[in-house]
Amino acid sequence: MSKPTDQDVDISVAAMLRFGITLSAIVVLAGGALYLRHPFVAIPNYHQFHSSGPSLSTIAGIFHGLLQLQPRSIIQFGLVLLIATPVARVVFCVVGFARQRSTLYVLISLLVLSILTYSLSKGAF
Repeated sequence: MSKPTDQDVDISVAAMLRFGITLSAIVVLAGGALYLRHPFVAIPNYHQFHSSGPSLSTIAGIFHGLLQLQPRSIIQFGLVLLIATPVARVVFCVVGFARQRSTLYVLISLLVLSILTYSLSKGAF
């Protein structure tokens, strides 16, 4: 297997970003269509803020609602996919730079990945 060029890495990363964003948009659109098709009966009271609860704010809650085809969970899953797309881009860059044997770029990309992972995990707790 030959070393990929910079252009090969750029093309694969761009294709992955397009795929991630398109998939996220399709999932959010499908959830939105289901939400509009079966709206909730209760009209929300916007005078006070009410948090969504663990069903939409945790990954386990989102997947549980997703398995039950709840529209709000489907929309939330699409947003999780949208957030995961840049993280996947950094992972793709680490792999691409490793295949090119660019140690400096691998280390920088791993640093960026660790910062992303830390900030995402810090925001979840």
